[in-house]
Amino acid sequence: MNRQFLLAARPRGWVKESDFSYQEIAVPEVAEDQILVKTKYISLDPSMRGHMENRADYAAPLDIGDVMRANGIAEVIESKHADFETGDLVLGSFGMQDYMSLNPQQLKVRRFAGDEDPLAAISVYGGTGMTAYFGLLDLGEPSKGQVVVVSGAAGATGMIAAQIAKLKGCTVIGLAGSDAKCDFLRELGLDETINYKTENIGDKLTEFCPAGINIYFDNVGGEILDLCLARLAMNARVVICGGISRYNLEGPIPGPKNYFNLVYRRARMEGFIVVDYADRFKEATDQLSLWVADGRVRYKTHVVDGFESLPRALIGLFKGENLGKTVVACDA
Repeated sequence: MNRQFLLAARPRGWVKESDFSYQEIAVPEVAEDQILVKTKYISLDPSMRGHMENRADYAAPLDIGDVMRANGIAEVIESKHADFETGDLVLGSFGMQDYMSLNPQQLKVRRFAGDEDPLAAISVYGGTGMTAYFGLLDLGEPSKGQVVVVSGAAGATGMIAAQIAKLKGCTVIGLAGSDAKCDFLRELGLDETINYKTENIGDKLTEFCPAGINIYFDNVGGEILDLCLARLAMNARVVICGGISRYNLEGPIPGPKNYFNLVYRRARMEGFIVVDYADRFKEATDQLSLWVADGRVRYKTHVVDGFESLPRALIGLFKGENLGKTVVACDA
């Protein structure tokens, strides 16, 4: 039986379990040049909130009744394709379901090498690692002695971006939503941390960045973006990576009040989509692999057990319950 979670309703405010529907259907047949895969791990990402909305951005929105879109790790359990064998572990966009039959070339499925860590492939070497690498280095352009602030620093992308900034000789301040997360960030080598739920963010930013912020790597938007805009150094760079604070708002999304400080400080604010760097992913993977191998970059995986946990785990991601990359182990 093929278990599936479908989009049942467009979210209004917080994503709710009622925005999903569950069904069980027959396992699909396998045609020539196809493989049948069984999902082992499903990756959850903030961008999934955008897929649920009725608007096109860099990915087409889902229709009501569609299987929820998601990347994952799967095992080939039947193959009618010359390049894949039963038992192969593969990475691809298989959705929130147990089984999928597909042509691996058409959906760009990648087979794992024997010694490869699959969970690393969907975290530090996956979209989150690529986002941190290109966002910080290409848009942020860090250099030794600069001050870098990272919001959502205990998330999958934020913790990688913060560690790369440290490797470049920067002073790094990370914002996170609990004392435990802040403790972990200090273990990673960050210079200062701010618990945005219990501390005065503005006061702490003023204390930790007396000469201003050279690079702000933004994963959240909202009030924290505004507070950082008010404290920019001359020629600062603001990297817009994500806006998780806006995902759960109802009604018009407020704009930043302090945006004109970009003019006063001759600063630059720029957004990006990581798929635009696809032709350079090997460059990033090779460099990240070296940093991980020698212990200079660490990553964390937040594993939630059970296929039935998928909606709750995604909701938990938006509420900040994760430390690092959130994945669901389907058969646990």
